[in-house]
Amino acid sequence: MTWVMGVLVVAYACGLALPGAQQTSLVNTWLGLLTLWAPTAVCWLAAWKASARRVVVGLSTIGVTSYAVGDTYYVAMMGADGSLPFPSPADLGYLGFYPFVLAALRAGMYHRSRVQAATVWLDAMVGSLGAAAVLAIVLDPVLDAALTGSFSWASAVALAYPVSDVVLIAAIGGIAALGAGRLGRRWPLLLAGLLAFAATDVAYAGQATNDTYAAGSLLDVGWLVGLALVAVWVGATSEREVAALGRRTARSPALAVTTLATTTAIGLLVAEAWVEIPPLAVVLAGLTLLAGVVRAHLAFRMVSRDVDLRLQATTDDLTGLPNRRYLHIEGKARLQDAPGRRRALLLLDLDKFKDVNDSLGHQAGDLVLVEVGARLRSHLRSADILARLGGDEFGVLLDDAGPCEAAAVAVKLREALALPFVVEGLVLSTSVSIGIALSPDDGADLSTLMRKADIAMYRAKSSGVGHHTYGGADDTASTFRLQSVHELRNAIVNDELLLHYQPKIDLDTEEVNSVEALVRWNHPTRGLLGPDAFLNLVEHSGLMPAMTTAVLALALDQIAAWTATGRRLTVAVNLSASSLVDADLPERIAAMLVARDVEPAALQLEITEEFLVTDRIRAREVLSRLRRSGVQISVDDFGTGYSSLSYLRDLPIDELKLDRTFITPLADDPRSSALVASTIALAHSLDLRIVAEGVETRAAYTELVRLGCDQAQGFFLSRPVPAAELDDWLTGQRLLAEGIRLPTPRTTC
Repeated sequence: MTWVMGVLVVAYACGLALPGAQQTSLVNTWLGLLTLWAPTAVCWLAAWKASARRVVVGLSTIGVTSYAVGDTYYVAMMGADGSLPFPSPADLGYLGFYPFVLAALRAGMYHRSRVQAATVWLDAMVGSLGAAAVLAIVLDPVLDAALTGSFSWASAVALAYPVSDVVLIAAIGGIAALGAGRLGRRWPLLLAGLLAFAATDVAYAGQATNDTYAAGSLLDVGWLVGLALVAVWVGATSEREVAALGRRTARSPALAVTTLATTTAIGLLVAEAWVEIPPLAVVLAGLTLLAGVVRAHLAFRMVSRDVDLRLQATTDDLTGLPNRRYLHIEGKARLQDAPGRRRALLLLDLDKFKDVNDSLGHQAGDLVLVEVGARLRSHLRSADILARLGGDEFGVLLDDAGPCEAAAVAVKLREALALPFVVEGLVLSTSVSIGIALSPDDGADLSTLMRKADIAMYRAKSSGVGHHTYGGADDTASTFRLQSVHELRNAIVNDELLLHYQPKIDLDTEEVNSVEALVRWNHPTRGLLGPDAFLNLVEHSGLMPAMTTAVLALALDQIAAWTATGRRLTVAVNLSASSLVDADLPERIAAMLVARDVEPAALQLEITEEFLVTDRIRAREVLSRLRRSGVQISVDDFGTGYSSLSYLRDLPIDELKLDRTFITPLADDPRSSALVASTIALAHSLDLRIVAEGVETRAAYTELVRLGCDQAQGFFLSRPVPAAELDDWLTGQRLLAEGIRLPTPRTTC
């Protein structure tokens, strides 16, 4: 049908071009009507086939049919002299084309445009008003003729045609601004058809005003070409174009349309100073500029908002530094721009920062992070990228830096963060572990560098060296670490953990009333592992709470077993700071004691001085709840912290354990002896028991007895041994009144 329609249009145009064709009814009447109804048939066929977009196709079909009916009436009722009363029912058919086609266009654009921003519709308004202003100048004679004289139906109908053309041209301008691609891939056919129709209307209006129009002229071909192009678009819309309808298939020329419309409007208003411009065109040009100003204002606000949103999306809210997204975007761009350029990625992780959050609260932790970011920024170049990756992790991308430069920057950053932080009146110290990956040696893309820098950072953290540059062997170590974490999880679940016990000798009675429980890992392939081989990994992998529960269960089971045999021993269990921040820990321990029918006083918890110093309020709360349950509290590694001794007065503590660094030189160093003596006196004045750990020589043991220390433990007395061996050791123990003679310590791992 489309091809037939095209052939008919060409045939009709050729027929009109022949001499005398205007007087030939075969061409002017029958071929003309056949050519007119061909687009109508195409539209009705499309409407019958349409499974979607029925509104668009249906409205377009009605519009084309209305025009065909009107023209058919015009031909049928035209007198022998070619005259027909004006207006006539034919004008209703002609004018019916405009509202139905415009409604179809609106329905097609609304399909996806209903969610568009106000700026998009302003673009359409600017384009529409600009196009209408230009057409108002072209149609000014027609409008003047229609408005001259008193009102009549003839003048009203005559005015309706140019006004409809103005609206049609305005719609075309608006569609161009909105993005005509929403009308399907064949939208140029639609716009070309509407333009042909409107241009023919304008030409007809000019001829009619000058009384030079004659039916059956080549001008009539313009309407038929316009209808044919509209029919082709309608047919495409009903078929495969349905999927594309409503989608933008090409870049919207909104900026070009609005720019052209506003420029034209300015030109018309300026030209009005020298040339008489129709009032309607001046009004439309003014409205075009007004809409353009509003559009520009909204565009500026949108651009500002987009910039702000983009900045927020790539900025860390807390520190104001770039975030992980920015590092990935900018870092990726830099690495791609100059693939061979030397660069270094540093991954920084604050050591034990979780303790700050848990002890002082997240507000204090946030203040520390803000200060950390400021210190890091002040020690980097402006070209370097510093980003907070999340939590207590920061990333630095150094430009033009090799291994030596990266290591030097790492040292500088560690020194900057080693200085104390003052937070809410408290002086805090922190440290940082830094992993370094180099480009292009370790990788040319940011993801690879991030992975390798993370591996290097963990090596730095686990080894305590501060910073580490990635090496080929680190991948193996990383794989081993991941495997070890998996094995540790299984060890906790599968009862691969066990306890060895080291006795504490009462230096006054020479009896053993308490022991310290020390965890071991009976690894299925690596044998018996001491705590130094896995405790750091437990802490960093988040397994410490689970391991603490497992160790407490083993210790309490052993206390219950000893109690059943008549042996009464207090067992000390070490607790990490990360375990003590658990608010439910006291209740959980109390429940475990009740479940095993163990006296609370038989359990002693050894805590580090660091926990007491970091968060005095939390320490008081946790320790008070534990002491109320009857559990004893011991401070391990006493004397190695940085705090004042006021917590000894304020906190519920039963025992102090002097660190081995004071005990080892005890016999040969008078200053060490004086420090130990004063500490023992201090503890006794506070009614605290004091224990010396790390006793490895007879001389140290003898000096501790002389100084009045309460208890001692160390290799000189006994190594940590399994419970069964400890039973044998206790059974065979003999202390002579004239001196100390202990059985040979049993050897264990």
